[in-house]
Amino acid sequence: MSLPPLSPAQRAWLRFKANRRGYISLWLFMTLFITSLGAEILSNDRPILVHYQGAYYFPIVKNYPETAFGGDFETEANYNDAYLKQRLSETGNWVWYAPNRNSYDTINLATEHPNPAPPSAQNLLGTDDRGRDVLARLIYGFRLSVLFALALTVVATVIGIVAGALQGYFGGRFDLFFQRVIEVWSSMPELYLLIIFSAIFQPSVLILIILLSLFGWMGLADYVRAEFLRGRNMDYVKAARALGLSNRAIMMRHLLPNSLVSVITFLPFRISGAILALTSLDFLGLGVPPTTPSLGELLAQGKDNIEAWWLSMTTFGVLVGTLVLLIFIGEAVREALDARRG
Repeated sequence: MSLPPLSPAQRAWLRFKANRRGYISLWLFMTLFITSLGAEILSNDRPILVHYQGAYYFPIVKNYPETAFGGDFETEANYNDAYLKQRLSETGNWVWYAPNRNSYDTINLATEHPNPAPPSAQNLLGTDDRGRDVLARLIYGFRLSVLFALALTVVATVIGIVAGALQGYFGGRFDLFFQRVIEVWSSMPELYLLIIFSAIFQPSVLILIILLSLFGWMGLADYVRAEFLRGRNMDYVKAARALGLSNRAIMMRHLLPNSLVSVITFLPFRISGAILALTSLDFLGLGVPPTTPSLGELLAQGKDNIEAWWLSMTTFGVLVGTLVLLIFIGEAVREALDARRG
């Protein structure tokens, strides 16, 4: 009994799995990213669950006053306080802490060394120049970098697909006019604009996504435009026009699926480029607010504190490892979508 023929998507997936380096890199990256989504469970100075005098408390999602655990003040409970630790360790009570009992903004006030302090039992990867745990800031910074890169990639990709599709499908004067607009817009000094807007607006992730999206779509639009220019004069498109299909239906149903190969091929590389962009801007002080955990801010601290090797080495390892995984995934995707391969 013969097996049913494989679809193009199934053949592409089999080619991707055959590339062991890219396939393993995909699983490693997805495991790290999904794990980082639970950063509050992995690294937090608040307990995940507290059992006190027969009642259960969830400090990780709700603030409790100190009086809830036998304290004297109505202010938020400090779970690193010696008195509160004693109350929670009494008979019948128990506490479930995160594996790393530091959040990205937790300051170690009991360190025996000046900040940045070297690795110790309290801070496995040391502290930064303000006494904050480096491991916690790496976990939260990695999550922020990947989420930022995904959001920027999605927004820039959608804009690039729409712009390239309109140019390629309608062509003529519309295409020529739009090409001149792109030439003028691409000549704008992106870094200078970022410096100007960072001085006008309060730094935030949303502002960065908007500004970088204004320039990040142009490279992708060229590939989509070329695919639409090539496909709009093919016989199946002419037949669709003769049958009365609207321009939108032809673009969405017939031309766009054939143009997504180049888009999907470049996605991992665009994600890695977005991570590098955020890291570079944070390194220069033009990115997210200073209190936000980011890889670029840790690299800047490593530059200012050369003797604190744990700042630069660990951050460099996380950044390079992430980019290497994405590059391996991108190479595997490019080979998988190459129909000339068996």
